[in-house]
This record gives sequence, structure tokens and C-alpha cells, in this order.
Amino acid sequence: MEKTFYLVSITLLLTMLSGCMTNYAQKGAGAGAVLGGIAGAVIGHQRGRGGEGAALGAGLGALAGGVSGDVIDKSGNSSSGSAPRGVVVQ
Repeated sequence: MEKTFYLVSITLLLTMLSGCMTNYAQKGAGAGAVLGGIAGAVIGHQRGRGGEGAALGAGLGALAGGVSGDVIDKSGNSSSGSAPRGVVVQ
């Protein structure tokens, strides 16, 4: 029960902090860490190693999310609904 409390607390903290990030690489890394940590904890729990699974999942998720976000940042594409670059909205 105590491990679950800590996992949920860390997940909520990471989720709140990801809202303060400024680019897609940082947002992707934050979201990947949260989702990877949850998935790793669930899978690790099935094998009796929830904490190790959560740590490994969070690390791999952060890496995958950061890489995919970096690709979006470098391509200049976004799906945020904002105006394209070079277009002045009055």
C-alpha cells in the first residue's frame, strides 16, 4: 500500500511539472516518464518487482518521449492549433 501511495504521488508531481515545460521534447519526456512509470509498475508488479519496473519504465518512457518531442521541435510542426510561422494574425 505504501509503494502505491509513493507511485501515485510521484506520478501526480511529474504530471503537474510537465505543464511548466516549454518545448515538445520536455513535454514528451515528462509524459513518457509518467506513462512508462505506470506501465512499468503494472508489469513489474506481475513479476514481484513493481519498484524496479516503475523505474525502468519511467526511464525508457522519458527517453522515448524526449526523442519524439525533439523530432517535432526540429521539424517545426505542431498540432497546437496556433498560426503557422510567418503568418501575422490581427
